[in-house]
Amino acid sequence: MNSLLKLSLFGSLVAATAQSGDARLHARSSAPKCDTAASTLSLSDPPYDNYFYSDCNVAAQAVITSPLPQSDLTLIGPRLVVAWPAGDSGVCAYFAPQNGVNGTLSLEMVNSTVGQPLGPVYTAGANSSANPSVGIQGVLRFNSSATLTVPILGSIRTIRDFVEGPSLLHSEIQDAIQFVANNDGSASLQRTWLDNVTSTSLTFTPYSNGTNGKVTVSNRTLSFTAGDYLISASMNYPQLTALKPSSVLNSASSNLTTTSPGQAAALSFLSYSEKLLAGAWRFLTYFGRDSMISALLLEPVLSSGNGSAMEAVIGAVLERVNRTDGSVCHEETIGDYATWTNLQNNITSSAMGCDYKMIDSDYFLPVLMQKYFLDNPVGQKRAASFFKYLSLFSLSFDLMANARTRTSAGLVNAENQNLTWGDLALISAERIMRLARPFAEKQTKANLIHLKDGQVVGEWRDSEYGLGGGRIPYDVNTALVPAALRSTAALARQGIYPKHKKWSKLATKYAQVWEEKTLDFFKVSIPQSKAQELVASYKNESSFPGPDQAASITDDVVFHAVALDGNNNLTKVEVMNTDDCFRHFLLNTTDDTQLTPFLNNSATNIRRTFPAGLMTSASMIVANPAFGGDSVYAQNWTTGAYHGTVIWSWQLAMMAKGLELQLGRCELSTNFSVSGRYGQAKNKDNGNVAPIPAFCADDSVYGNVKAAYNELWDSIEQNESQLSGEVWSWVYRDGDFQVTPLGVLPPPGGGSQTGKFCLPC
Repeated sequence: MNSLLKLSLFGSLVAATAQSGDARLHARSSAPKCDTAASTLSLSDPPYDNYFYSDCNVAAQAVITSPLPQSDLTLIGPRLVVAWPAGDSGVCAYFAPQNGVNGTLSLEMVNSTVGQPLGPVYTAGANSSANPSVGIQGVLRFNSSATLTVPILGSIRTIRDFVEGPSLLHSEIQDAIQFVANNDGSASLQRTWLDNVTSTSLTFTPYSNGTNGKVTVSNRTLSFTAGDYLISASMNYPQLTALKPSSVLNSASSNLTTTSPGQAAALSFLSYSEKLLAGAWRFLTYFGRDSMISALLLEPVLSSGNGSAMEAVIGAVLERVNRTDGSVCHEETIGDYATWTNLQNNITSSAMGCDYKMIDSDYFLPVLMQKYFLDNPVGQKRAASFFKYLSLFSLSFDLMANARTRTSAGLVNAENQNLTWGDLALISAERIMRLARPFAEKQTKANLIHLKDGQVVGEWRDSEYGLGGGRIPYDVNTALVPAALRSTAALARQGIYPKHKKWSKLATKYAQVWEEKTLDFFKVSIPQSKAQELVASYKNESSFPGPDQAASITDDVVFHAVALDGNNNLTKVEVMNTDDCFRHFLLNTTDDTQLTPFLNNSATNIRRTFPAGLMTSASMIVANPAFGGDSVYAQNWTTGAYHGTVIWSWQLAMMAKGLELQLGRCELSTNFSVSGRYGQAKNKDNGNVAPIPAFCADDSVYGNVKAAYNELWDSIEQNESQLSGEVWSWVYRDGDFQVTPLGVLPPPGGGSQTGKFCLPC
């Protein structure tokens, strides 16, 4: 089984289950002809139905939300969303039944002569220099009369402020929407962006080929009779340059465009020469962490070289590095929201901005750079195009042959003008070495990596309850920092950082300390009897209707706290979690006294059923609060919490691949010779001796890890239909864990949330 490829393409890193092919499309005659057929993608996850359309002129997604009979109507309402990757732009329209009976109105996108169900919209600009207006169209069916209650046009970030926040709307944006009754019986919403150049429109036209409807405009209200309406959503912001499916995958994996055309097309929808996107619909833009995790997991199949998916990821990250302190950009602010944000600071500009509050993104960059520029033969030849100090490279003769150009920064992020991507890579590496030094010299909790001052989030568990208020995250300190230091040392050995030749030894020294001395700060060990009491207590506090699984706890329970220094004066946030996967995937720990129990405990926690462990029929959950011993744990880490007792697809991918890599250290490969499974492996290429880890000779531990790997894969395959989503949840019913969308469950504290269909995040 090619486990990484299978999971990558069927789940954690793919935006949607896809249906690709020629649709009956009616583009405007003025649209430039495309070399390849349009791709349409679809994903149904009731109450959400997602539709994607892309061709050489436009890429867009439509999401129809229609409540189910069992839906919580305080969270789920009839809604249309159209989202464009270009400018992170979109439109959103909420509807309500005219008869006032909440829950009776349903929406449905139906196939028609304009698309199956979506087709393109293209209108040429007023002159040769003006951007065309592009978008999608399709037929939307109302089962009963309806009223448009809340329209939002412009930025996805503005829509997110309303959907995710306390229904926040900005008057300067909302008041600019024009409501127009057209002579042909249609009605349009139009808004000019704050840049006074770009505009977005949403038009509803009674569709004569279906059940005729009627739309009327009264002041700023649209009313619809039951029936079919041709909806058209368009905007005139510059589009991104999409990578075709054949350009996203490397030559060895090109057959996937025919053997798995849907998954390849879905990955292509999120892949552009400028950047890879984090996910749909709320995150169709750059997210540094997400794209780098995606590239690391998908590296065996992603394209390499000029104009490739790998270089789109690395280039986008380097372009957005903060030149003043080396921080990696987490999320970009672009389009209409950038203009609005600048205006809040009394700046009249549409210049992009970056969010630098995350601390984990910094450490993925050198790991990805090593993976591509050192370990990938194509990447070795391309390194000169990314780095400045060409004369000191020692990678290969081909590297110097490609040293004609350097990649200048500042095309997207004007703050980085007059620098190269190589300069920014160096600045970021200097930050890593600077922050790693204190703990390497003195191993105290104070010298561990903390969240940035004034921030309550800083790594992938970036929701209100994700870290329980913790200031010192487990994953960053025990895995990401040492992995980044190992990669920094490897890059330094190859001359990537000529100003810091000593890093080849110094970063290795730092890495060893971080790798070996951080775990104990987070270790949680609970005696068997106490652990059994805790899961029984948790069952009562959380009203979990299933068995407490106390009988499955036959030994002390050992895991590592998700963070240190949490809310309510918690020294450790004692939530069992899946972040072991970072060490499994990124590190080859050599300290057997640490590695053997770490792998064994991790495997045991994966195999035990919740609430005694992490496994459910819906697959492996990312957090188990049952051992916290405080009611706050049951209240905050719930099935409705974004980082609660829920399942994340990319964590499944990293855990599966991580266990596979650790087990692989026990096996022979074509590059190694070994005397016995438990001896020493000698690399035939360089003669270096790599010791086989001690756990390989311990049949109990080896068997436990292998069983965890197999059982994890069983759960992944059992839930294959869910793998195209970022995150999903469950309800316990009829004696089992039943999969359910996260967005239909109330999160802690109320409000509303839904997961994204995405690359990792």
